[in-house]
Amino acid sequence: MTVRTPDPDPDGDDFAFDGAPGDTNPGWLSDIELEEARRRLPMLYVEAIPVRTDGSGQVTSIGALLRSTPLGEMTRTIVSGRVRYGESIRDALFRHIENDLGPMAFPQLPPSPDPFTVAEYFPIPGVSAYHDDRQHAVSLAFVVPVTGTCEPRQDALEVTWFSPEEAASDALSAEMEGGRGTLLRHALAHLGLLR
Repeated sequence: MTVRTPDPDPDGDDFAFDGAPGDTNPGWLSDIELEEARRRLPMLYVEAIPVRTDGSGQVTSIGALLRSTPLGEMTRTIVSGRVRYGESIRDALFRHIENDLGPMAFPQLPPSPDPFTVAEYFPIPGVSAYHDDRQHAVSLAFVVPVTGTCEPRQDALEVTWFSPEEAASDALSAEMEGGRGTLLRHALAHLGLLR
């Protein structure tokens, strides 16, 4: 039995996955649809911890984004975003890295990326180490080497590069939102850098 994706509607209701204005994109929800979905379903996310490596592939620095909350608080976070319907994990990672770090970041994604962990965010604090007021979310977390220039975009103010020792510090962990300090430590442990 052959299974295939449906063909675009011949009546002109074709869709695109680029999210350009005017396109009907089944992979993107309106604000109302998203709010309703968040009340009923776990949302799938990808998260990327950008790293710089030396010539031998050893991690020399770890990137974190500086953001301002709607209340004016400064927090640190990592590259993160939803996976769209019909979008591969690899494409979602690439899209969010480009959105947050700019088109010249040049992420080094393998053909088939494997997460170092799966983080589960809950709207109720204390259920897990990860918290998101808006939703229950399941996130695939990746370490991604970047080789280019990182210029923050979207709502990030800057990308700060930390040594592995600085990234493991309690001070940085306290600045990170939603338990992402724990996620960062998981990444450092996965890389053999947590001492």
